[in-house]
Amino acid sequence: MATTDRMPREITSALAVESGASRVEPQRIDVTVHCEDPLTRAGILSHLRAEPLIAVRDAATQPRGGVAIVLAERLEDFTAARLRRLAQTQQVVFVVGQLPERDLLRALDLRVTVIVLRHQATPERMVNAVRSAVRGDRDLPGDLVGQLVDVVHRLLVQADGNVVPTASHGPTDRELDVLRLLAEGWETRVIATRLAYSERTVKNVLQGFTARFQLRNRAHAVAFAFREGYL
Repeated sequence: MATTDRMPREITSALAVESGASRVEPQRIDVTVHCEDPLTRAGILSHLRAEPLIAVRDAATQPRGGVAIVLAERLEDFTAARLRRLAQTQQVVFVVGQLPERDLLRALDLRVTVIVLRHQATPERMVNAVRSAVRGDRDLPGDLVGQLVDVVHRLLVQADGNVVPTASHGPTDRELDVLRLLAEGWETRVIATRLAYSERTVKNVLQGFTARFQLRNRAHAVAFAFREGYL
């Protein structure tokens, strides 16, 4: 049987090239991180640099292409201006602490492709968010998708000329679970424990409910739920 030792040099070289071609590594994703808090920025950079497929770039050079990660507690005017500028040259991942309905629509209008709620921003979630962004996929948390569905439904109803009050859509099961415990006098921490949510999730649920029904605060939310017969 012939062996590579007895093969002509040209053949063994060709085999080596072909074998090497099959091991070509995938192209790395260029990522920049934009955050006002240096500690938070350092933490996210540490996680990203541990991922072999991500190449962290200097945000100050304003590179074109790749993915820009923007971290903020809420969507203020300064952050909106940054998102608008970055979206002109990069895919954007927006990591945000609070995002009520009006800000969700604003973020989408700014061409943000991926949104991650801050309490869900684990290393694995951030890597998946970067991959979704570079593919151009839309990636939103489940809570925000629910808000968006409500908005679309209201717009469709209004477009038919049958304007239905927002209250007619009713609260979601998750909102009702939180409101029932809130009506019993439990604090956010206890509600989160009993429902196996994070405290941030409970706060986001309440904030989304009060914003959607244009309520002033938690007490108003509970009173509204009782008055409308939801509790």
